[in-house]
Amino acid sequence: MPAASLRELLERNDRHVASLADDHFAAVQDGQSPSAVSVCCSDSRVPQADMFDVEEPGWLFSPSTIGNQVWDRVDGERVVDGSVLYPVEYAGTDTAVVVGHTGCGAVTAALEAVQQRDSDGEAESGDAHPAGVAKWVAELVPVVEAGLADDRVREARDASLVDQLVEFNVDRQVAFLRESEDVPADVDVYGFVYDFHGVYGDDHGRAYLVNANGETDVGALREQAPDEFGESVQRLL
Repeated sequence: MPAASLRELLERNDRHVASLADDHFAAVQDGQSPSAVSVCCSDSRVPQADMFDVEEPGWLFSPSTIGNQVWDRVDGERVVDGSVLYPVEYAGTDTAVVVGHTGCGAVTAALEAVQQRDSDGEAESGDAHPAGVAKWVAELVPVVEAGLADDRVREARDASLVDQLVEFNVDRQVAFLRESEDVPADVDVYGFVYDFHGVYGDDHGRAYLVNANGETDVGALREQAPDEFGESVQRLL
């Protein structure tokens, strides 16, 4: 695609403004109480609000991180990323959603870092990337290493190693939120994989439920989902 010009940016925003009703922001101008916080991977192909058909402002709090990681580091300790925790702590949000996606570049980079061992037999941290990217690739390296050591992750499967590790990573991110003392126990945490490659099914653009509050058994997940959405519950692992 050609680079976006200033004209294109302004024209696109002009169309956005024209599409809004006069009272579009009336209910949220003085504050917000999002129904859900959704942590998506930073990727231009993954439309975070659109995948959940969000048109009204204030319904979805939507931070994105490289590799849909819900954590960050403060003084060397892993903590829940502030952009994820903010609506839970200050805006009454009681549903958290982690959304990975098929063909994830961040998981791919972490896998390549693991596969390209240095002379000491340790995984490279991703230092070939700019520092701001390398930090997040390095945080995914232990997740990928754990995934490769898991018997469920196998090269001899129809799904690629990357897509299997995407799902494994979603599970890890869900577990981190549920185990954090900063996230109240009554906050529901759901894990999805957004599929635009046809890995989970034929419906490109569907967000497949792979985890609900730590539950990963497909049968149990389908019991939690409304009957008409049984096909939206799939797992690779």
